[in-house]
Amino acid sequence: MSSILDQVRVVLYEPQKPINIAATVRAMKNMGVGVLRLIRPVFYEDNYIEMIAHNTRDIQARIEHHDTVDSALADCVRVAGFTGRRRAAKWARLDPREAATDLLAHAADGPVAVMFGREDDGLPAEVLDRAHVTVHIPTTEHASLNVAQAVLVALYELHVASGDATRTLQRPRKHAPPPTSAEFEQFYASAEQALTAMDFFRSRNPEHVMRSVRSLAYRANPDARELTLVRAMAIEVLRTIDRIERRVGAAAPQPGPDA
Repeated sequence: MSSILDQVRVVLYEPQKPINIAATVRAMKNMGVGVLRLIRPVFYEDNYIEMIAHNTRDIQARIEHHDTVDSALADCVRVAGFTGRRRAAKWARLDPREAATDLLAHAADGPVAVMFGREDDGLPAEVLDRAHVTVHIPTTEHASLNVAQAVLVALYELHVASGDATRTLQRPRKHAPPPTSAEFEQFYASAEQALTAMDFFRSRNPEHVMRSVRSLAYRANPDARELTLVRAMAIEVLRTIDRIERRVGAAAPQPGPDA
């Protein structure tokens, strides 16, 4: 099935560390983007990429190598250059979420690119000149991000904005339905009985306590299996108190016939 994310190109300008290429590939696999373009990259081995980014041979097979920025961006209708520079007045500035919306709006017309710079000093000004917009990831005063981390932030926002994040998670193996009102009332009755047996209400208002128990249970939003488990705990408290009372009664001296 095709996706709007098929139009996205990840462009790394002169990446200096193979591990960042590998981590970028892994982020792409996670977020559903398949085309990586490398401009004058450091030497790397395919087996090393696979060792860091498992099961990504499909993306590795499509990696493109380019000698120039113009070659890497030639077919792109929109380019977002990511930079850590806080002041770049002549460029339009977006945050990652805004950039995702902007890029996807242009993706219907052709490929769009997210471009990232060298690990040591990012994208130089002459490369940023090729970007239609620049993107700054909000951070603390420590603004320098690892390039693969920046790629992941960018692709996550694209993934969410594209709607590809609507996949539903599988239910737990022991999925249980929500409890009925009757099951809640059974739990409250057992809980109140257990608290009474513990003499918990000796210095507390039972009505206020049970109202708090109800509020807590509803906010916890348990499923039927979880509520049954908690009710079983209350019932076991009652049984334990009953067993103790029986032992104490059996151990107590019995009055003689003349008593």
